[in-house]
Amino acid sequence: MSKKPMCEMMPVRIPSRTEVARSLAIAILTVCFSVTSKADNWPQFRGPHANAISTRPLPKTWSDHDGETENIRWKIPVAGEGWSQPVVWDERVFLTAAVPMTETSSGPEPYSSGGGRAVKELMKTEFLYQVVCMDANSGDELWRTTCKEEQPPIPRHSTNTYATETPITDGERVYAYFGMNGIYALDLQGNVQWQKDLGVFEMRADWGTASSPTLFEGKLFVQVDNQIESFLIALDAETGDEVWRVSRNEKSQYSSPMIWRNSLRNELIVGGMVYRSHDPATGKLLWELDMAKGRSSATPVADGDRLFVGNELRNRGGDDDGGGRLFCVKPGGSGDITPPDDSQETEFVAWWIEKADMQMASPTICNGKIYLFERSTGNMHCVNMDTGETVYRQRVRGAKAFWASPWTDGRQVFSLDASGTTHVLSSSEKYELLAANELDQQAWSTPALADGRIYLRTIDHLYCIENQSPVDQSAK
Repeated sequence: MSKKPMCEMMPVRIPSRTEVARSLAIAILTVCFSVTSKADNWPQFRGPHANAISTRPLPKTWSDHDGETENIRWKIPVAGEGWSQPVVWDERVFLTAAVPMTETSSGPEPYSSGGGRAVKELMKTEFLYQVVCMDANSGDELWRTTCKEEQPPIPRHSTNTYATETPITDGERVYAYFGMNGIYALDLQGNVQWQKDLGVFEMRADWGTASSPTLFEGKLFVQVDNQIESFLIALDAETGDEVWRVSRNEKSQYSSPMIWRNSLRNELIVGGMVYRSHDPATGKLLWELDMAKGRSSATPVADGDRLFVGNELRNRGGDDDGGGRLFCVKPGGSGDITPPDDSQETEFVAWWIEKADMQMASPTICNGKIYLFERSTGNMHCVNMDTGETVYRQRVRGAKAFWASPWTDGRQVFSLDASGTTHVLSSSEKYELLAANELDQQAWSTPALADGRIYLRTIDHLYCIENQSPVDQSAK
C-alpha cells in the first residue's frame, strides 16, 4: 500500500486572528525587552557621545549617613588619589588612581577661595599609577595593574591629582593616560599591551594636567598642552604608533578633545583661547574660532548639527584675560569662522553670548536647554539652545563650588558640588530644586552613568547609586 504524503495525513490548522495578534505582541515584547535589557556602556569622559546624558531614568534621591543608606547598591574604598571618572564596559568598571608609597603624602586638598598652591614636595614620593577593574554589580575588585612605579616628573596643584585624566575603552583595550607619566593600553584582563611617553613639559604655575583622551575609528587622540611645546597627537589604538601630530599655538589648557558627528562630516574639536576643528583622519585644520582669550577647562557639547563651545572668563591681570563667551557653531565651517565685528550671526555661527559661565564643569543639555555651572560661586546658568537667550540664572541653594560636570536623564539635571552634594534640578522653564543628596565627602570627579546607575567617585570612595525600590522615585 502506498503511503500518503505527510501533508495529507496531518490536518493543517490556520491560527485565528487573535492568536496571530497575540504571537506578534509576544515577539515584539521579546525584541523590546532584549533591546532595553542590554547593558549600557559608558566608555569615556561624559559618556559615549560626550554629553553626559543617560539613556535610562536615574534615581532622584540617595543618602549614606550613620550606617543608613538609600539607593546605594554598593560602596567601596578607593586607594590613592584621582579625579578621573570611572568608565563602564560590559558590567565592568575601570578606574585609575595614583597610589603614594608613603603615608606622609596626602591626597588633594579642598578648594579654597585663595586658590591653593603648587605641591613640589610630592615629586620626592613614589607613586603607583594603577588601573583597577571592578565588577559593576558587586563592586568586587577583579584585577589591579600597576602601569608605572616612579616619582612624578612634575609638581601638581594642591587640589589636583596625578590621576585626573579619565581613561577610555573601546571594548578591546582600556587606555589610561596619566598626563606626563605616560599613556598605557591594557587588555580587558589587565595586561599592558603598549605604553608611550609623550614627553615632560612645564605646566602653568605647576598646576598639573587634566585633559582626557578620546577615541575614534581606531585612533586615540591626546591633547598635550603645556607652557613649552603644546601639540595634538593621534595614536594607533592597537599599536600606540604615532599616526599624526599637529602643533598648537596654545599654552596650558585643561579641556578634553571631543568628536562632533554632524550631518556633513566627523570633526575633532579642541578647546583653547582659539577653538579648533581637525579632520580626525589626518589632523588637517578645518576651522578655528577666536574666543577672545580666556581659559579652556570645560569640554564642549554637541546636539546633532549644533556644537556649543565656550571657555572661562578671566579677569585677574594675566595675559589670558578675556573669554567667557559661548558659541553655537553650525557644520561645514572652513578657515576662520570668528564672527567679524562681533556680529551675532554668521554662516557658521548661529549665535554667541558673553559671560556664559562655562568654567571648570562641562555643560550638559536637556529639553532644549544648556546647563552651565560655575566653580566658585555655586551659580548656574540655563540657556535656550535655539537662541542663546538666558532662561534663568540662579544661585543653587546650599551649593559649594562645581568642578564635576553635570549630567541628565532627560527629565532632570544633576550637578555634583565639591562637598559631595548632588543637586537635582527640574528641567522645566524655571528653577526648581528637587533634591540635594549629601555624601559629605570631597568630590570633583564626574560620575559615569550606565544601566540606570550612577557610579560616583569621592575623594576616597566609589559609590554605585541605583534605585532600590520597584517604583522609579525620580519619576515622582
